[in-house]
Amino acid sequence: MRNLRLLAFFSVVTALIGYLYWRSGSTVPDRPDVLLQVQKLSQLATVRYTVQRIVTLTEEKHPIGSESIVLIVQARVEAGVDLSTLQPKDLVTSKDGSVRIALPASKILNAAIDEKETKVWDRQKTWWTPWVSYSLDLEKRSRLLGLESAKQSAIEMGILAASHSNAETSVRSLLQLAGVRNVTFSPTLDAP
Repeated sequence: MRNLRLLAFFSVVTALIGYLYWRSGSTVPDRPDVLLQVQKLSQLATVRYTVQRIVTLTEEKHPIGSESIVLIVQARVEAGVDLSTLQPKDLVTSKDGSVRIALPASKILNAAIDEKETKVWDRQKTWWTPWVSYSLDLEKRSRLLGLESAKQSAIEMGILAASHSNAETSVRSLLQLAGVRNVTFSPTLDAP
């Protein structure tokens, strides 16, 4: 899956470089052309964190007793920017060949539990209720809770800031390879 994404990314980059090289007879980049080429990158995943969380859940049984689980959850969290949402107002070209872009905010693009590394550490029910069966729903709920906790931990560790910084670096490098002299980024732009 990752190799397929890299192949798609480099195919788009190669097409963009070829197109912009062909258009390089003009010293001023054409705003719609630059916008279209950046939008083609679509979702640019720039950071992947692996996060491990310990989840403990207890479920009360009726009429008496309880069941508890301790689950070690390992999850992969990817963040990036959705470049397909760029609008013409988000890009300004100058006569000197520079481009100013307002990138969309970074967001979590994907989060998934690594099943090979996720393990039930402990599972118990009260000893005086041996007739009560283990709840399948308890493990499912603990996995969902672990995944949400992993996403939140990644955000607290700075995944969104790192993603935005990496997206700026990637887009700047791509456009400079294509002949754009100067690429700057701003939070928001007004249409010229």
